[in-house]
Amino acid sequence: MAESAPTRIVSINLCADNLLLALADPSQISALSPYATDANLSYFAKEAPAFRHDAAEAETVVELRPDLIIAGRFTKLATRDMLASLGYHVVLLDPVRSIDQSIAQIREIAATIGHPARGEALVEKIEAARKRARTASLQESASPSAAVYQRRGYVTGAETLTADLLASVGFTNAGGPLAGRTGGFVPLESLVAGNPDYLIVASPTIRAEDQGTALLAHPALQQLYPPDRRIILPERLTVCGGPSLPAALDWLAEQVGRQASTR
Repeated sequence: MAESAPTRIVSINLCADNLLLALADPSQISALSPYATDANLSYFAKEAPAFRHDAAEAETVVELRPDLIIAGRFTKLATRDMLASLGYHVVLLDPVRSIDQSIAQIREIAATIGHPARGEALVEKIEAARKRARTASLQESASPSAAVYQRRGYVTGAETLTADLLASVGFTNAGGPLAGRTGGFVPLESLVAGNPDYLIVASPTIRAEDQGTALLAHPALQQLYPPDRRIILPERLTVCGGPSLPAALDWLAEQVGRQASTR
């Protein structure tokens, strides 16, 4: 680690949590965000409890006397402004909308925290997984369509990380025509009319556990999209990209093979 590298890094963003856990020395991490231990969203939820994970409000962050704070572009503006006004070094992460954008972000953070070689090693893993995914897609002549359908009927759009992942394994993203460039809430009737070949969902559970999942358990969807037309893609693999990308690509490539074997 370079002498000028930060030694007291605080993350107040889930995606920054994952990047730090993948790239930083443990001794460099002063605190992670509260989302770091959320098993549904955090790729490193099992590793995160080894670190303090309560960094959210500016007051908590200041107590830690960090020499680097990593936040998200959509982290609460008041928090970002207060930390910047106090003179702290704040790096903002943009949401990544492609694998290539995620690779660029990995390299940026790896260099910022003094571990560019670790960044390149992670990039190599991602590129190897992308190559495996492309190989899997080339084995199939058809390009089935798939829509990523989330809580309350949210569908991811055409210019998203998930769309890029789907393209890497040979799926046609039905989310673009349904939800535009970035995504949005799509009425059930529109989804059914769009008739994608597969639904991509975060959980194999097909029951209404709360109001957010009630739509996913609608009888029409259960009839049109039984388990063999649903592909499970856990959110923790796609929320942020970065270190989760090799697992996400391998997961989807495996699903391609599984679906091909049933046709």
